[in-house]
Amino acid sequence: MIVILALFFLRFQSLPFQNSIREARPKVTLVVRTASTVGNYDYIIDWEFQEDGLIRVQVGLSGMLMVKGTHYNNADQIPEEENTSGPLVSENLIGVVHDHFVTFHLDMDIDEPDNSFVKVHLVKEETVPGESPRKSFLRTKKHVVKSEKEAQIKFKLYDPSEFHVVNPSQKSKIGNPSGYKVVPAGTAASLLDHNDPPQHRSAFTDNQIWVTPYNRSEQWAGGLLVYQGKGENTLAVWSDRDRSIENKDIVVWYTLGFHHVPCQEDYPIMPTVSSSFALKPANFFNSNPILHVAPTVQKDLPSCSARSASA
Repeated sequence: MIVILALFFLRFQSLPFQNSIREARPKVTLVVRTASTVGNYDYIIDWEFQEDGLIRVQVGLSGMLMVKGTHYNNADQIPEEENTSGPLVSENLIGVVHDHFVTFHLDMDIDEPDNSFVKVHLVKEETVPGESPRKSFLRTKKHVVKSEKEAQIKFKLYDPSEFHVVNPSQKSKIGNPSGYKVVPAGTAASLLDHNDPPQHRSAFTDNQIWVTPYNRSEQWAGGLLVYQGKGENTLAVWSDRDRSIENKDIVVWYTLGFHHVPCQEDYPIMPTVSSSFALKPANFFNSNPILHVAPTVQKDLPSCSARSASA
């Protein structure tokens, strides 16, 4: 290992670009963490604020696995018709298949409260025969969403879009509206029947993104008292009013989900699993803001700056 590292160092020293390196810094972020115990699980939520303006939200969960008893002590003993509620995770214990959903209430207020939700749809365009050796290319179609029902978003891998929150009255120096975009990562959608009582209460899982006008009384996506409710005061009910959301004080609701199919390693205490999403600047800054961040050490090299190729 020492020989390999030495050879790598010598190779790096001989690279032609080494003299062009002017500045390097460690990544510095501010992380705000909350931890909650809900039933048999612990949820850790990290809000990571980066120097480039990106806000990453990560959810980690762990806890005591939900199990039920069985008289079987080996998976080979379980008949196929009985293998419905989950896999065997230990002798006489079945790990119950279940879901976890966490919904975030994002009152964005990009450069003042009046914002709009913009769907940036990526579409494939065919080239004209004989015009180019290429057969297709990508373009975007921007659509300002007018009302709540139109803003109920289900993610589609092969029909992708970006989702921006912009302030149409605040423009960058080259004319783009100031904004941030929601950047999804791994998530899940509920597979329960919409008429199933638990799904009535958790109808906010029907979509991954919702947008509503700000209303101080509308804070809890599943209602104030979820287990005592019947779905009569939830995000799905509010959004069904189909109120206007263009150039309004709006709230973006993002639902992050996990399907949990237990395995033996999850029993008795499950290792932490995590997923995330991000809020990324989209024309909020006039250029990459990290280039102008002051050095962390007083005598460090001067900050970078962007310049044109002709300069």
